[in-house]
Formats: sequence, C-alpha cells, structure tokens
Amino acid sequence: MTWYPLAPADDEFLRTAPARTVKVLDVPVPVETLWAALTADDAVVGWGPGATKMTWLAERPFGVGTVREVTVAGAVTVHEQFYRWDEGKRKTFFVAESTRPGIKRMAEDYVVESTPTGSRLTWTVAVEVAKFAGPTGVLVSPVLSLAIGAMVGGLKKKLTA
Repeated sequence: MTWYPLAPADDEFLRTAPARTVKVLDVPVPVETLWAALTADDAVVGWGPGATKMTWLAERPFGVGTVREVTVAGAVTVHEQFYRWDEGKRKTFFVAESTRPGIKRMAEDYVVESTPTGSRLTWTVAVEVAKFAGPTGVLVSPVLSLAIGAMVGGLKKKLTA
C-alpha cells in the first residue's frame, strides 16, 4: 500500500482552513457515555456512515501521539495522529498520511461538555485540498458538511436508541 504524507495541521488550521465545518450534538446521556462512544473500539464505524474500518494503533489508555487507522467507503485509508487528548473532555488529531493523494491537510477536534440535560459534542473538521484537485476543491465544504452531519446523526441515533 502506498502512503501519501499530508502537511501537519494545528489549532490555527482548525480555525482558518479553506474548508471547515462545525457540528454540535446535544444528547441526553452523561459525558462519560458520549466520550466512550467517541473512543470505542468501533468508534466511527459503529455510527459513521461511510466508515468501513477503524483500528487503534496503540494500546489503551490513549493519549497524545496515539494513531488510529480509518478506512472510508473501502476506498481510502488514513492515519490520524492525536496531538491533544484531554481524557473525557477533548481530543484533536491531524491526518498524517493517506492512501490517496488529493488532500493537503486535514484535522478534527472533538469537544465534549456537560449540559443540564446530558452532554454536548462540538465537532470541528478542517480540510485543505491539494492544488492539483482543481475545480473539485470547491465541492469540499458542502460535501464535508453533509458527511459530518450524517456522522453526527448516526452518533445521535446510537446514543439515544
């Protein structure tokens, strides 16, 4: 398998990326339940349409430096490297490498907070496509918003079923 490295991303990139989406999910479950779903052995695959495989490439407890491998639609696999891990509260990663070219940088941030009725997830995803992606680059923002929206819907369904 050929791997294509991506440029590192950080908090500044999460705020300023050319394509970004922020989704907020309020669920009537404790923070611990929401966090457990986000860090489960079947995280993403268990509730994310399109995610076909996910493997943590580290032993628990996870933390800064943890890498997970995620395959989307059986077509592209990425290595996500966590640069922030505040257990039960927040985790943030950048995509270090991908089996397909086309993305220059990508990062995701998950913030979990307690609410009076349960918990809230604020999920930010930021992407910059490679210059050679051409006109398809303009489709990134709306497609990204739809994809993350579907994943948030899947997570809500799993947590409230």
